[in-house]
Amino acid sequence: MAKDERNLLAVLKAELEFVQKGGYRYTARSPWRPQFIFQDSPTCLNFDSTQPRRPCSECVLMELVPPDLRNGKIPCRHIPLNAKGETIDSLYRTGTQMELETALTKWLKSTIKKLELESAQAQQGTIGAAVGKKAAAN
Repeated sequence: MAKDERNLLAVLKAELEFVQKGGYRYTARSPWRPQFIFQDSPTCLNFDSTQPRRPCSECVLMELVPPDLRNGKIPCRHIPLNAKGETIDSLYRTGTQMELETALTKWLKSTIKKLELESAQAQQGTIGAAVGKKAAAN
């Protein structure tokens, strides 16, 4: 099977938009049951039930899952959302849907900001290295 080639930043931005538009609250997809974070959004590799199932190990979100929890049935539920160590899994057991969506939204915004900063710094480093090589060549 092929590894998920999606860009993590783009995936997280799409997930944030999905949450903010009420994607987990209003759905015709399976209205008889609660919607599961990540699994019931286009973020999930297996969102389209007409396609062959792919293992979670191929998902771009796996880099956010603690290594010791990557072999579980639904690893993305174990991504730490805050400094208290709350996860989607723990909030399913102890929080409300609103608390879960609030924690997820805050986490998405902070993670997106962090990734954008890292990307900008990497681009600055690449530009700086290219300028340095050009100057050295002259």
